Amino acid sequence: MLPRWHILYGLLFTLLLWAIAPGVDISYLLLVFLASIFIDLDHYLAFVHKTSRISLLHSFEYYKKQGEWMRTQERKGLKPKSDFHLFHTLEFHTVIGLLGVVWVGFFYLFIGMVFHSLLDIIDGVQRNTLHRREYFFFKWLANQF
Repeated sequence: MLPRWHILYGLLFTLLLWAIAPGVDISYLLLVFLASIFIDLDHYLAFVHKTSRISLLHSFEYYKKQGEWMRTQERKGLKPKSDFHLFHTLEFHTVIGLLGVVWVGFFYLFIGMVFHSLLDIIDGVQRNTLHRREYFFFKWLANQF
């Protein structure tokens, strides 16, 4: 899903949370909103790792070209994998959720991250592209050796 949609849906989700629970501190709602967007920082980090470039605009170009290449491969009946995105893994979500016991702010980060990931899963189901991403850190790590 493109960043603009994560921003829009993240804002709507945060406003919905505010309407449902108006007593929640605005800083925690801000954490939900920011987490629903900035979980995608791992896309940028993967780009930097693979290309040794730091340009944000070039990272957008990189993922646009990668998406085009993947669609071409999928038309051939193949199921290519995208770059590894640590912040989107179940294990990373679990760690952030557990840290919510230590500081409630992590719980709100967790909510935003889960919302973002649910949007990605829904998008992947609609586009038939769930196979592109690795959802488990330990599975990805095992495949490296």
